[in-house]
Amino acid sequence: GKSTAPKAKPTVSFTAVQNDNAFGVKAEAEKTVVIIYDQDGNGIFKDAVTNGLPMEKAYNVSGLDNGDYTVEIKSEKSDVKKQMHVYDNGQGKSYLFVQ
Repeated sequence: GKSTAPKAKPTVSFTAVQNDNAFGVKAEAEKTVVIIYDQDGNGIFKDAVTNGLPMEKAYNVSGLDNGDYTVEIKSEKSDVKKQMHVYDNGQGKSYLFVQ
């Protein structure tokens, strides 16, 4: 018989970018969507990141108001959520992920 190696699970993750006012998303899954929710749970931004190809993409937070948000990366096999706080750093908008 033939033996087949187990397939690696497609992954989605947050990545650092050079810019203080942006965060990166790395997607290796078939279909991945990034959704940003406001503090009331309303989806305020949605982006289809990939359609079958691994890729990385940066998201700028400059257009968001100061406050708390939830960032979700959804794919067919994984779902990653992080709490994000957006604030004014004196030279523009910045953010931090709350652990």
